Amino acid sequence: MKKSKFIGDFSYKKDIGKIRIANEDECKVVVNGAGNVLMMVADGMGGHNKGDFASEKTIEIISEIFKEKKGFINTFFAAQRIQKVIKIANSRIYNIQDKDEDYRGMGTTLALVLLIKNKMITVNCGDSRIYWVKNNDLVQLTEDQTYVNFLLHSGQITEDEVATHPQRHILTNAIGLFPSVSIDIKIHNYNGEKIFLCSDGVYNNIKKKDILNVLNTKLSVEDKAQSLISLGNYNGGSDNMSLIIWEAIND
Repeated sequence: MKKSKFIGDFSYKKDIGKIRIANEDECKVVVNGAGNVLMMVADGMGGHNKGDFASEKTIEIISEIFKEKKGFINTFFAAQRIQKVIKIANSRIYNIQDKDEDYRGMGTTLALVLLIKNKMITVNCGDSRIYWVKNNDLVQLTEDQTYVNFLLHSGQITEDEVATHPQRHILTNAIGLFPSVSIDIKIHNYNGEKIFLCSDGVYNNIKKKDILNVLNTKLSVEDKAQSLISLGNYNGGSDNMSLIIWEAIND
């Protein structure tokens, strides 16, 4: 018999890495009164043009509106609500950067998971990622919205060329860059799988098999999160890193 509701342990962490002079990543987990769990990772862009402001403000806006909602009638209405809230965040970020030259060009990625009973809603905008552990494999549920991913799928470059391509950091979608935003939203059946969200600073510095190995240890979620941050820095820490680990509790 499938569970109608999951409870779990979670941890979220961010780190500046070893190269950057500022941390433009943000992450957060929020639980509302109905026990719905919202997880978000955002990776700001714009450098001195306030990428850190874009990521922090986007997560703040979505969190506050989510906490006001005591629950959802069903998954369909929850998905509609999430889309509406993200569009609100996009408009606010865009209006700030459009009116103030100091903020011009800022934006942020967004990887978002909403757990409602035995359903999982995923949202992707940019190149932060959402994974879950399925059949002892770390399965990516989002597709990077980047220029190199477009080149790869159109056959213009090979998979081996993606990691070193000079334009690999160019996004084709982000929160706050344009008056409207494209949102990749999906609904999955959820049966208690481990969930992992991260910015590109994590998956670019840690191999997939090493992430999976850490997630499969007997460590607490807090220790797993810290182990991954430490491993990313050990491997060079070439970018800011932010991540979220969620593990359902069997009762």
